[in-house]
Amino acid sequence: MTLKSKKYDKLNVRGIGCISALGSNIDECMINMFAGLRNAMSPSRFSTDHTIEYPVFQINENFNSQGLSRNWGNSENAKNSENSNLTLTAQFALAAVTQALGDAKIGSNELKNKRVGVCMGTTVGCALNNDQFYIDYKQGKKPGMSAIKRFLNSNPAASVAKQLNLTGPVQTVVNACASGTDAIGIGASWIKMGLCDLVIAGGTDELCKVTYNGFISLMITDTDLCKPFDKTRKGLNLGEGAAAVILEGVSESSSAACSRKCFISGYASACDAYHLTAPDPDGKGLERALTRALNESNLDMSDIGFINAHGTGTKDNDKVEDHVLAKVLPGTPYFSTKGYTGHTLGASGAIEAVFTIQHLMDGKIPGSIGFSQKDDVAKQTPVQKITTVSNRAAISQSVAFGGNNSVLVFSKI
Repeated sequence: MTLKSKKYDKLNVRGIGCISALGSNIDECMINMFAGLRNAMSPSRFSTDHTIEYPVFQINENFNSQGLSRNWGNSENAKNSENSNLTLTAQFALAAVTQALGDAKIGSNELKNKRVGVCMGTTVGCALNNDQFYIDYKQGKKPGMSAIKRFLNSNPAASVAKQLNLTGPVQTVVNACASGTDAIGIGASWIKMGLCDLVIAGGTDELCKVTYNGFISLMITDTDLCKPFDKTRKGLNLGEGAAAVILEGVSESSSAACSRKCFISGYASACDAYHLTAPDPDGKGLERALTRALNESNLDMSDIGFINAHGTGTKDNDKVEDHVLAKVLPGTPYFSTKGYTGHTLGASGAIEAVFTIQHLMDGKIPGSIGFSQKDDVAKQTPVQKITTVSNRAAISQSVAFGGNNSVLVFSKI
């Protein structure tokens, strides 16, 4: 592909979309978040032999008819007959993208006339939800291939590109729980390099029996609602969902000024490679990513109004984040939103980025739900109540398995 470099003054977030257990769109998510709603339940799409139930944040089982078909039914690019042959992971992505395009006021004609790329993050992409196929196969049965065809048809980024008839670069990022954050950062780089005029970026994941059992086996799953940063925290709750942003390079004189939401001012990723699942105790990777993203943003520390931390509720993760934030951005308000959505794995970075954007635009942040007692080794405490913020910038960060750490900095106009 021939690069067509352009000079942009800013990298604009033109539209956002989100679906989670907290709400079917960003407005519902904000209303329910500030009301302190926590829609956790026992998993209903799969069963296990565990005698103890671990709560999850699951999207309404009627999502398909209430969300996807309603959102896509009137689109000239809609292929609703194919949606039944997509995994929920892909369907969540399509719903979030639809919302983001609507928020950006982008129609099919504009998509046709621009170079549009798609970059979506996920973890397992729920290939592992086909376990019954493999069980039947190993038992000598001859299962039908519909489950495999459905999975092969459900690459999140490819599904979006196909649905919208896009021909730009397409990439699905699988980088553990930093996948959604990295997808947005990579999408931003495509615009900077002149590959695209618009980029659709985000993350998506559905609940899966294998990941559910896997996190239980790691002994980092709470049997109660999670308590990020709290002294008595015992682990995370899994969740599911998707979020998407529409990215666009603009100049100060651009006609797109009226559709600007906020800007991506900085992005960085750093891997400490300390352990397969545990973060570096000193937080070296997170500190590097955070420092580099801040340096790229050219913002003053005083410009940062708050940090949407990864905040899983696990002992190691929360301790590392607390220490790094106290070192790099001491006194800056921080909180976790995973107490409202659960840990949505590959979608988490994107969902939290969209929440961060909305909080920044609304000028207020929620309390870090589940927190009540300061840890003896903590250097700071998260925000405990709804708080007004007026600073011009904010941070969303991810601390993932494999030592992957990614940070996004957003700023207002």
